[in-house]
Amino acid sequence: MTNSIADRHQSLFKSFWMAGFEGASHINGSRHRLDMIAATQHDRQVDHDYQLIRSHGMFVARESVRWHLIENHNKFDFSTVAPFLKAASDHGIQINWTMCHYGWPDDLDLFSPAFITRFARFCGETASFIADHSNAVPIYSLINEMSFVTWAICHSDVMYPYAIHGKGRDLQLKKQLVQATIAGCEAIWEVDSQAKFVHVDPIIHIIAPPDRPDLDAAAASARASMFEAWDMLSGKTCPELGGDPKYLDVIGVNYYHSNQWEYLSNDRLHWHLNDPRRIHLHKLLEEVYQRYQSRIIIGETSHVGIGRGIWIKEIADEVAKAIANGVPVEGICLYPVIDRHDWENPQHWHNSGLWDLVHQDDGLLKRVLHEPYAIDLLEAQRMLREQGCPM
Repeated sequence: MTNSIADRHQSLFKSFWMAGFEGASHINGSRHRLDMIAATQHDRQVDHDYQLIRSHGMFVARESVRWHLIENHNKFDFSTVAPFLKAASDHGIQINWTMCHYGWPDDLDLFSPAFITRFARFCGETASFIADHSNAVPIYSLINEMSFVTWAICHSDVMYPYAIHGKGRDLQLKKQLVQATIAGCEAIWEVDSQAKFVHVDPIIHIIAPPDRPDLDAAAASARASMFEAWDMLSGKTCPELGGDPKYLDVIGVNYYHSNQWEYLSNDRLHWHLNDPRRIHLHKLLEEVYQRYQSRIIIGETSHVGIGRGIWIKEIADEVAKAIANGVPVEGICLYPVIDRHDWENPQHWHNSGLWDLVHQDDGLLKRVLHEPYAIDLLEAQRMLREQGCPM
């Protein structure tokens, strides 16, 4: 059947195409606090950055509020947020604010009850500041990628507090993050009842190696873990946490080429090699929608190097198929829209943005449009415009 977003309802978002600015602020595997907003000079060049994204049909920006810079000894300083609000007002940009992009204040124990109460208070204070400086209906993402954070902290050394192993620790942490998210939503609603929420997590596909059919069930269970946080938020599971469908205004699905792999071996089902075991994105989107009946955005997607343009055209084609099958996809966010360096190696830039960053003698990072990607993006935008997606 033929379908379009316009046929169903008015979107929450000012444009279908969105610009994501890397905002990670966690303590990385080398024990260094990241500030990717500062590292890319987005804080210094936000006015110019918003002019750039407007020129390519993007009127929505995913931004991160840097909690560790704002809260200090029970006091809140929003001077790092104010320039973004002004630039957004000047250029007609709608902001989807991420309240915790992996980072929190140094004195806060992620596993403690205080994390929930302080996060809720921080959300409320931030919402109050934003309400005082903007008339727009606010859109918030509370804790970015709860499932990835849980994996990174409980099963790896890439994020502080590092490899917190032990029976049930990953489930304990995911519940903690869900409780904090629910408390944060309620605190924001107390300030502004019109606020809307986008809850972002990766969508994945995991299969057993071809010579290990005995691992099929375990692979399916690992794959199903992508639903755990959304299930808790919606009240499908763990009702003691207070979940409810009202919290799932919009589901943000993050999707990269590496989101499909073999169980245990962790070998990727390579996109660039057209691995036949890969599942199509539109099928994953249909699966998410059938489970929650919520609106969806592609919260993050991009590729690197010369594959950038090919990837975004494929994403657009897959989203068009999902829309045609009745899935209410309301946007695609290029993440990052400007390039970023590696979390562990600041000398290595991913070459994944619509704009590359070039170091100048005066210290500024110049934004240089990647022309082949821009041409392919125009083609992707045309493709979706024909599906009735608002530009």
